[in-house]
Parts: sequence; structure tokens; C-alpha cells
Amino acid sequence: MRLRNVTGSREIIADSRFVVHEPFEYKGKWNAVFGNDHPLQIEIGMGKGRFMMDLAAANPDINYVGIEKYSTVLLRAIQKMEEHELSNLRFIRMDAEDICEAFDMGEVAKIYLNFSDPWPKDRHAKRRLPSRQFLARYDAILAKDGRIEFKTDNMDLFDFALGELEPAGWQLEAVTRDLHHDEKMLVGNIMTEYEEKFSSIGNPIYKYIIFRS
Repeated sequence: MRLRNVTGSREIIADSRFVVHEPFEYKGKWNAVFGNDHPLQIEIGMGKGRFMMDLAAANPDINYVGIEKYSTVLLRAIQKMEEHELSNLRFIRMDAEDICEAFDMGEVAKIYLNFSDPWPKDRHAKRRLPSRQFLARYDAILAKDGRIEFKTDNMDLFDFALGELEPAGWQLEAVTRDLHHDEKMLVGNIMTEYEEKFSSIGNPIYKYIIFRS
């Protein structure tokens, strides 16, 4: 299970050089973490880190930060980095609600949301990462010409996400309800662990790319 406790995970995370332990101190200064002025992209809810690691390996001139709330899951990403270190990727253990405390206005070039928790109960709608409440947070940290890319296998969550765009002041740049059969949007696609699992059993993958109105 995703939330199963792993003894010692927090201690391992606390000792890891791949984790930025005081992210709020680097607000507006993430270039200091990486030692360069390359563009910064982030994934919120990165899971075990496969997507971020493949993306960082393919784009050495971009800096990446993977954000994950759960220690047990972040531990898996750290283990992957120990096997194949990437200088342009770092991790944060943090709740997504705090992203505006960690990144400055316009500091992030792109945000990735992959297979986010659907929070299916209506009363939890504001916790969904593509909700208008979170879109407002992204607006505060995203560069003027920045983009958000969202992928999911959950049709209800995707429909919800599409419905949030206009009220929140965002527009679609591209959208598909079957990514793996969309030749244009599939170009350069990097899969997550969940994406590989769900697509292998025939589940369609939904994706949008959005920008500010």
C-alpha cells in the first residue's frame, strides 16, 4: 500500500543529500541549490520518482524538484537516486499546500501533476491538485509563459479538472482523452509507474496542458 510505514524512512530522508531539507530557505534562490541558472520545473506528488528521474536524465539543462508528501514513497525515489545520481534533480518532503512558501513568484517554468489523488468525496474537492484552489497557488509561482501538464487515468478527476479551468482563469493548450493513441501529444511522453501499469491493461490516459488566460 502507498501509505504503509517503513521503519526508519524519516531518518533516511533526513540524512539524504538528495533532499532539500529546508526548502523555504531557498524561495527565490533555487539556482543556488543547483549552482546554475537553468530553468526550474517541478512535479507535485512525484510518487516513487520514475517520471522525474527519466525527465531529468533526458534534459540535463533543466533543473527539477520532485515534491512528495509521504516519507515511505519518497524513500523509494531516494533509493533510485542512490543507484543513478542526477545533478539536476532534488527532492522535497512537503505538503503541496505549502508550495508558495518554497517557490517565489514566477520562479517555476513548468509544473507536472501525474496521477494525483482523486479525493472522490465532494467535500474534499479543494484538496485535488487540479482544483481552482491549487491553480491559484500555481499561478503565484509559475513563470508568465509557464505551463501545467496534468495526466490521470481517472475520468471523473479529469472532467473535474477541465471544469475548474475557466473559473480559475486558465486555458487549454492541448488535451486528449487517450494519450497513448494521440500521435501528436504522445511525442516525447515520459511514463510514470502508474501510467505504465494502467495503460498496459488498456485504461485510457487523460492529459491536458494549460496556460493562463
